[in-house]
Amino acid sequence: MGNLLGSWRFKEPSTVEECDSTWGSDSESDEPAAEDDSGTSDSVSPAESDRAAGDPEDASPQLTESPESGPKMKRSFYAARDLYKYRHSYPNYRKTRLPNEYRNLRFYLNKIPLVPDGIYVEEILTKWRGDYDKLEHNHTYIQWLFPLREQGLNFYAHELTQEEIKEFQSTREAKRRFLAAYSLMLDFYGVKLLDKSGNVARAPNWQERFQHLNESQHNYLRITRILKSLGELGYEAFKAPLVRLFLEEALCHNTLPNMQHSALEYFVYTIRLPATRRRLLRYARQHYRPAHAFLWGPPPKRRGGGVGAGGSSEGAGSSGIRAPAPTPEQQRRGEESTGSSGMIGSSHDAVTCPDLDGEEPKVCAGLGSSAAGLEGALMMAGARGEHNEIVPL
Repeated sequence: MGNLLGSWRFKEPSTVEECDSTWGSDSESDEPAAEDDSGTSDSVSPAESDRAAGDPEDASPQLTESPESGPKMKRSFYAARDLYKYRHSYPNYRKTRLPNEYRNLRFYLNKIPLVPDGIYVEEILTKWRGDYDKLEHNHTYIQWLFPLREQGLNFYAHELTQEEIKEFQSTREAKRRFLAAYSLMLDFYGVKLLDKSGNVARAPNWQERFQHLNESQHNYLRITRILKSLGELGYEAFKAPLVRLFLEEALCHNTLPNMQHSALEYFVYTIRLPATRRRLLRYARQHYRPAHAFLWGPPPKRRGGGVGAGGSSEGAGSSGIRAPAPTPEQQRRGEESTGSSGMIGSSHDAVTCPDLDGEEPKVCAGLGSSAAGLEGALMMAGARGEHNEIVPL
């Protein structure tokens, strides 16, 4: 039995839906508190993780399709699985047998330099601030400044362990330098850290830096890493203010339009509390254009019943096919209820249509005075169901 338990491995999710616990069973509830989605355990780590998604610094952003492509877009399973593993503390990880050297902590204590460049953290914090060319073109420092429990592009950098994380969080000097490194990178992106709660705002240099950030999209992979590292080292609460700022700039002010997909597909899903993710996604859904192409909302509620009772399974979906016309039997019933006056009775005066956000059905009154009117009501329900079908989560 011991051998069986020792060989047991966590079964990884195989679909985006299995990776995403954002909406839960009640898709639109506003719980005041939510369980941490991290599942943190001392027995997990990234070493045995599937590298299909890879470290976000190494991956290529999913930007092959623009929001205007609408129904053709779909969520990336690899992104969803990568962030699922992060939020759940890397299931199926086996601890390394190598001695824990606390390389990341020693680097932040200024005792060892980053490898291979031989640069100490204090030099980065004091001499690199404002040197945007160096911060842009050097690709080895980011894994040392923002360590994770997964391997990055710089194979000289060491992965975090649970023991090192605990030691790091109890070391004031390391935490002080870590926040200084976070502020350094925020300045590089045109953002300033306002307080110890993690609130952020545009920096004085925001126009120049936002233009650069919009064009230099490999920085989105760095931002994903920074957000993950914040969560690992005790600054989970710092994530939401930064993600909210980027969503606002990308969706409302159009200063970072190229960031839309990364912010929604990656940044939001680094956040461990489902309730916080829901709030950010509701905000994004209000401003996303075109609205029908928003992929990150709650799943549509499936309802059985007769004509117009939901329309989610037969409405227009990702294929763009409209709802079918009434069957002969449905049309015959409509004609029977019409009678000699040619008017449909009260049972067809109102048709239940799904709300655009997949919430409770609304009543669309006065949609028909004949069988043709009934058909029009059905097609309207199908057309409005299009939004529900494109948002799988």
